[in-house]
Amino acid sequence: MGYIIKSIIPIIIGLVILYGIKNGVKVYECFVEGAKDGVYICFKIFPYLLAMLIAVGVFRDSKLLDSFISLVKPLVNIIGLPSEVVPLVMVKPLSGSGAMGVFTDILKRYGPDTYIGLVASIIMGSTETIFYTLTVYYGAVNIKKIRHTLWAAIFADLTAIIMAVFITRAII
Repeated sequence: MGYIIKSIIPIIIGLVILYGIKNGVKVYECFVEGAKDGVYICFKIFPYLLAMLIAVGVFRDSKLLDSFISLVKPLVNIIGLPSEVVPLVMVKPLSGSGAMGVFTDILKRYGPDTYIGLVASIIMGSTETIFYTLTVYYGAVNIKKIRHTLWAAIFADLTAIIMAVFITRAII
C-alpha cells in the first residue's frame, strides 16, 4: 500500500505526458511555459508573503501577540482551541500566503503530528481567505453591497475551526 501511495505522483505525471503525446501536444514546451509562469507567480506573491511574515514576526517579538492571546485565551479555551493556533485563525481570513507562513511556523515549532499541528492543519485546509476572496471576486464584477456574504463566510470559518477541534480530538 505504501508503494502505491509513493508512486501516485509519478503515475499521474506519466499519465499526463502520455495523454499529451496522444493528443499531439508538445508536452516539454508546455511544461517549460508553465514553469515560467510558476516562477513569475512566485516573484509576484513573494513580497506579500514576506510582508506578512515580517508583520507576524514583529507582532510576536514585540509581545503584542502574547498580550492578544492572553486576552482571547478564555474564549478559545471554551471550544478547546489551542492558543498557539490563534495567529493562524487571525491571519487566514486576510491572506492565504500569510497564513501559510504562520502555519509553517506552527508546524516547525510544535510538529505536524501533535494536537496543535493537527488542529492547525485542519483549520488551514478548511477555512477561507474571506476578505481576499470577497475583494477579488466581488470587485471583478463590481459588486459593492455584499449583503450577507461576509457574515455567512465568518460563520462558516467559525464552524470549520470548531469542527477542527472536535475532529482532532476524535483522531487522537
